[in-house]
Amino acid sequence: MEKKGPGKIARDALKNLFKDPATTSYAGKGTIKVERGYRGRLQYDPSKCINCRLCMKDCPTGAITIINEGTKEEKKMKAVLNVGHCIFCCQCVDSCNKGSLTFSQDVDFASLNKEDLTVEL
Repeated sequence: MEKKGPGKIARDALKNLFKDPATTSYAGKGTIKVERGYRGRLQYDPSKCINCRLCMKDCPTGAITIINEGTKEEKKMKAVLNVGHCIFCCQCVDSCNKGSLTFSQDVDFASLNKEDLTVEL
């Protein structure tokens, strides 16, 4: 049976005091080592987009919006992503039949302003 009380807490605190940290420090843009297959920032290729909007319908958080700023004949597509809402589930990429959406290895999303979390792709 394991000992409980202040003695156990003090022993655990002293033990953890001499261990290496569990996380690494953030040193700024471009210094994060990324594992293969990581789902980072979304990338959009408007030339492949057919404006089916399946990505918008399948997004569980409604983080992506596809907009046609042109006409029906001359499409001028753009995508807007709210990084603050995106959960990086990759559902939009999976539902895009034309391959206009992919994920990059860019992992730096830090921002002090809420407005900076909505980005045009």
